[in-house]
Amino acid sequence: NKGLDVIVWDDYFLSLVPCGLRSFIPETRWLNKNSLLYKVILSGDINYVAGVGPNSVMATLRGMPTRGIWFASNKSIYSLMSKSDVQTLKDLRAKKIGVSGLGGTAEVSLKIALEAVGENPKNFVSIGLGGTQLLPALSAGTVDAVQLNPPYIYFAKKNGFRELLDIGSLVEMPIGGLTALVTTIRNKPDEVRRVIRSIQQAKDLMIQQRTRSVDLISNFLKVDRESAEDTFVLYKNTVSETGVPTTAGMDQIVKAIHMLGQLTDKKVAFSDVAD
Repeated sequence: NKGLDVIVWDDYFLSLVPCGLRSFIPETRWLNKNSLLYKVILSGDINYVAGVGPNSVMATLRGMPTRGIWFASNKSIYSLMSKSDVQTLKDLRAKKIGVSGLGGTAEVSLKIALEAVGENPKNFVSIGLGGTQLLPALSAGTVDAVQLNPPYIYFAKKNGFRELLDIGSLVEMPIGGLTALVTTIRNKPDEVRRVIRSIQQAKDLMIQQRTRSVDLISNFLKVDRESAEDTFVLYKNTVSETGVPTTAGMDQIVKAIHMLGQLTDKKVAFSDVAD
């Protein structure tokens, strides 16, 4: 997409690209997001970052000159999966739950869902793991439960794991999206529109062409066709129709940040975090 100056890849997606092909991908920087990404953003070397969630919004509120400009989905699509011998949430109290990252959308969604069903999130122990390590950790008994999204939810069910909590049904929080530098929004409005238009068109194409989308999910994520079909249906039902950030969505993200004990005394306007 010529609208994107630079694509930022995290370590997981980097691992999916064969080494011999990396030199053919133009305008790409291979970054360790935990140590370099924000420094590079501040330098103005990149204009866009994938994602809108607690981590990105928290960075904005702490002075990062960015705004959320596009939502991928309007609600969480996570589920809490456990070993078959764990019968209820009470059985998980003081035990380890694997999440894809601490302080991000995954952990916050879990806390909101636990509160919604009358549990105190402080009674549970979240362990940050890489997304690809969640199921192996559950299978090995390293953790007692994990938070998964499709298609891994369906894969886990087929392997005998129990769905303890449908987090997605309890949490109305935007998932995924695009964040941009304020200077890019102000100085390159036509480019920003092209970028948003391109990802909107790609999203619409995925919804319209079910067979091709299911093939993509199955081949890319290496899952069976039934799991890919289920993933497509859930994606279609939760995707943001327009992608336009909403006040309600951003308010939910700010609430999530406050739940983490961060910036609790800060009043936040929509324009402070989104455009």
